[in-house]
Amino acid sequence: MIFWATESLSEGKMEPLVQPAAETLFWIGFLPVTSSMIQTWIVMGVIFLIIRLGTLRLSIIPSGLQNAIEAAVEGLEKLTRGLLEPKVADWAFPLVATYFIFIVFSNITDLIPGVGSIGFGEKDPSRHLPFAIKHTSVPIFRPPTSDANMTTAMALIFFIMSTYWAFRYHHGIKGVFHHIFGVKGGFKGWIVIPLAVLFTAVGFMEIISILIRPVALAMRLYGNIYGGETVLHMMTGILWGLPAVPFYFFEFMVAIIQALIFTLLSIVFTGTLCSHFGEGESKEG
Repeated sequence: MIFWATESLSEGKMEPLVQPAAETLFWIGFLPVTSSMIQTWIVMGVIFLIIRLGTLRLSIIPSGLQNAIEAAVEGLEKLTRGLLEPKVADWAFPLVATYFIFIVFSNITDLIPGVGSIGFGEKDPSRHLPFAIKHTSVPIFRPPTSDANMTTAMALIFFIMSTYWAFRYHHGIKGVFHHIFGVKGGFKGWIVIPLAVLFTAVGFMEIISILIRPVALAMRLYGNIYGGETVLHMMTGILWGLPAVPFYFFEFMVAIIQALIFTLLSIVFTGTLCSHFGEGESKEG
């Protein structure tokens, strides 16, 4: 049976209040449509609507929504250019800015009443409401960033693009190989031999670091948002939800901070791949 209601704290159950995996609502052929996918489409629609409304009547002196959009874009651009070389910033800025905006909106949707608490579940016979349920086992809406599939996909896209930028910056695989394993500092003579062994070992550690970066990006964002969602669900089931009020303010700050951390880490990781620091020369291309 299908019921729609506001979720109450489940009692006597060992299962988590919020399932780690996003729940499947229906299928389109072989493609499962989950609650986080529904919320992703809504977030994308909201972002598109805001940008459309803010750019309907562009003016040289911006005001209102146009001013807010330009301020956000300019702030993200300054942040990117402040940490990356100009040409690398040109490559990375569209992706990292998109990530920041999407993550902020996705995280904040977790604070909207009904998200995660309206859905399907077992009917509660102890209540007289026609659609009362014991626990929302399959919510219709779920923040996209509380789904590990979404954060992993974003991290993989960043990994692919940053690798492409590294090959482009260093002019191919030979340049990337030298960047990772080559002797830095412009040393010459016999000292290069022991340094080559040292930098080779450091290079292998760098390879491991590069491979771990997308995992760190995905799990950091997912863990923080999923944890916050679980805490809010637990608090809203106690004393009519009053203990959840301060957590809403805290989670609002976490939503913005986690988006900023994901963006900053993406920029910094790109900078470590696309730079000639310590290599004795700078190439343009």
